[in-house]
Amino acid sequence: MRNKILALLTVLVAASCAPKDGIHHLTILTTDDVHGAWFDSLYVGEKTRPSLFAVNTYVDSVRAADGAENVLLLDAGDCLQGDNAPYYYNYVDTTSEHLFVRLVDYMGYDAIAVGNHDVETAHHVYDRVTKQLAKHGIPYMAGNAIRNDNGKPYWVNHKVFKRAGLKILVLGYTNPDMASWLAPEIWSGMHFENLIPLVQQDVDKYKAQYKPDVTIVMAHSATGEGDGSILESQGKDLYNSLHGVDFIVCAHDHRQTAFYNDTTAFINAGNRSKYIGYGSLDLEIKNGKVASKKISSDIITVDKTKVDTAMRAAFRNEYETVKAFTVREVGHLAMDMYTRDAYRGMSDYINLVHIVQLKSTGAQISFAAPLTYNGKIPAGTLLYNDMFTIYPYENQIYKLKMSGKQVKDFMEFSYGLWLAEPGSDHVLRVIKRDDPRNNQASWSFEKRSYNFDSAAGLKYTVDVTKPEGERVNIISMADGTPFDENAEYTVAMTSYRANGGGDTLNKGAGIAKEDVESHIIQRYPEIREFIYQFIEENKDITHDLISNESVIGEWHFIPESSKAGIEKDMALLFRNY
Repeated sequence: MRNKILALLTVLVAASCAPKDGIHHLTILTTDDVHGAWFDSLYVGEKTRPSLFAVNTYVDSVRAADGAENVLLLDAGDCLQGDNAPYYYNYVDTTSEHLFVRLVDYMGYDAIAVGNHDVETAHHVYDRVTKQLAKHGIPYMAGNAIRNDNGKPYWVNHKVFKRAGLKILVLGYTNPDMASWLAPEIWSGMHFENLIPLVQQDVDKYKAQYKPDVTIVMAHSATGEGDGSILESQGKDLYNSLHGVDFIVCAHDHRQTAFYNDTTAFINAGNRSKYIGYGSLDLEIKNGKVASKKISSDIITVDKTKVDTAMRAAFRNEYETVKAFTVREVGHLAMDMYTRDAYRGMSDYINLVHIVQLKSTGAQISFAAPLTYNGKIPAGTLLYNDMFTIYPYENQIYKLKMSGKQVKDFMEFSYGLWLAEPGSDHVLRVIKRDDPRNNQASWSFEKRSYNFDSAAGLKYTVDVTKPEGERVNIISMADGTPFDENAEYTVAMTSYRANGGGDTLNKGAGIAKEDVESHIIQRYPEIREFIYQFIEENKDITHDLISNESVIGEWHFIPESSKAGIEKDMALLFRNY
């Protein structure tokens, strides 16, 4: 294993000799939010995708050019969810060494941060992975996950490496807003601290202890705006406030970003093996001291066609095992389903999720958002593989009690994330962002589309000409009975949403985080499994089956003239639309 060879280059000592005089070149390569994009095949058909196989081709080329002893390979988290392969090795094959561990050992990763979706797999998965990674000398890092019993980090919080003739301190952290993503029982025995001021305190502590030549902070936290306003997006907050740090590696928001100044470089490599973060550092040492420093960062697009064929062959059996598990036939789909249709109004895709949530819980109302940004489930035979397009994550279903007013306010907040303000040139809340890959700009939603909840069980309209808070008009319940803002209703939603994800429940419905537990009636297993059971039970999934107005209800944007503006925005968001 290459990691065993690279381990010879790693030292864990509190002090060492000063670096030799001369210029020392260090290359930092980073990935994040890979979400199981390990294999280059999509299991069905001939299509390929970016993969760790292609990432490894690039990594090997850099190691060959710069020397393996001058390269550090890091991942900033969200490795264990989002695809068939991690699901299989999380929950089906639980006895062999986890495939993720074998892959990163093969590739020679030096350290990995824990992501919120890694924690979502629960103790029996992430504890197993943590122990197996440690056996290969790869630290799983989350210095702000603090044990409740002794106040120490649950995971490793730092490690010292020797590369490029330099001593390198790497500190790792996870998303501090875990309580807004996951139920407390999933991360029992610990709590998560704010990265500020904790990271600076750790930097100061370990720099004094080890006296490193280079310091790297890796955190599964989004880039953010740098204004300190969003707990799950503290990347720029760290960049603007940390002292004595050379590289800050972030993740979580799936938006590739790279920038730097004279002292610090920032890297966020995007998601799903599509990009690699690239950091470069040249230190000139004179008389044992730093005479000059040149630092930079960039984003490299992965060429999905240039796969490491030796690596592919090494893991062929694992691929075939996962493929056999996920190409099982589970039913039949009468029509193509596109996940992007959820952004323009009612859609078969979201209706399927809604009806599953309503039927599995007996709730009166369902809230659901699109979790796959732009996927297609083709008409014809449905395979278990399709479950991961319909629902890629292991969220549970929760049933809550909410007042009619809380339901209405929840919906107003959701559509506020989704729709532009009246008078805008757009109907959907879209924005043109700079793309660091090609110095051009591309269109995207301003807010996270996985927070765009629509409702089922109701008949309502959404007026795009009205300001936020005045858009939603609830006409009645799905069965035609009156909707009453003073009445109490049962509502199905994801565990992510119920635990505060997207702030829709808290800022929207006005239910304080400390009061949410009193609203929860019942917790159910994972949504994907309920979808699977629904398809198996009904066999033929038709539009009529999942769009029964007396169950689902009906909603649409008004006025009718807004449709043209929505389609215009959709064309900006989705090329070749």
